[in-house]
Amino acid sequence: MTEIILHHYPMSPFAEKIRLIMGYKKLRWNSVTIPPIMPKPDVIALTGGYRKTPVLQIGADIYCDTVLIARVLEEIKNSPTLYPTRNAIASNAAAAWADQNLFVASVVWASQPEGAKVLFGHLNEEQLQAFRADRAAFRKGPALRPNLAEAKVLLIDTLQKMETQFETGAKFIMGDGPSITDFSYYHGLWFILRAGPAADIFDRYPRVHDWFGRMKAFGHGESQDMSSADAIAVAKNSDAMGDQVGAMELPEGIAIGDKVSVMAADYGQEASVGELVLARVNEIAIRRTDERAGTVVVHFPRTGFHIAKSES
Repeated sequence: MTEIILHHYPMSPFAEKIRLIMGYKKLRWNSVTIPPIMPKPDVIALTGGYRKTPVLQIGADIYCDTVLIARVLEEIKNSPTLYPTRNAIASNAAAAWADQNLFVASVVWASQPEGAKVLFGHLNEEQLQAFRADRAAFRKGPALRPNLAEAKVLLIDTLQKMETQFETGAKFIMGDGPSITDFSYYHGLWFILRAGPAADIFDRYPRVHDWFGRMKAFGHGESQDMSSADAIAVAKNSDAMGDQVGAMELPEGIAIGDKVSVMAADYGQEASVGELVLARVNEIAIRRTDERAGTVVVHFPRTGFHIAKSES
């Protein structure tokens, strides 16, 4: 198997989710550090438009969104598992809720003025304005963003429930072993931990602190730095997956082989355009060609993404 390449940056909560999964599974991977804001020319060379972080690369196959990336890592190494069978429905539902609701509330809480000073204090005024402008454009879309009071209510309710559960002796959210739920809860709360005074919200929950310690102990696996230019060269010199017959019903008028656009349904709605080569219940993929990256296949989760016929 071609080596795992993760395109990410240190402050990205969703990248931390994947880095921690790498540690849990004791994987070796290549680390490509990307800009936190646009432009991201080397990322776009691979994805064709998708700009969210992180992106996973295996040869000329490019995987977008941590829901799909976590599944890919499970296929690469299925033990220890992220998806215990007996809690499959509850675990996946809780993970999806955390990736959306808990994550957004965590970012709102961490970004209040005192937290923002810690998170973004290393930026000069010009860099800070660029970051704000980038995130304003990034958040355009139908996703609702809670205000600070609403975020606090959601966070305290969640932390109280976690504390109560851990009082029963449970070590992880779904029981004695970690699951995808723990990693999805962790990354948003991890962002608050980095926000100095904002992390005071955890002070009344010692068992949640213990859970943080158990999660952090997984580490990030074994990584080595790689340049984005080298990652692009890997893509250009690799063969992506071949055509696969679709196993699920597509929107009316769309078929395998059509030129389509794919974009996130919530925010970060930059579209990627290419030939549809895979459509199944949990994944869609398009083939596209870039001058630098060559021919790549870009993969997305089926849920949470819009697909439409493209004339461009």
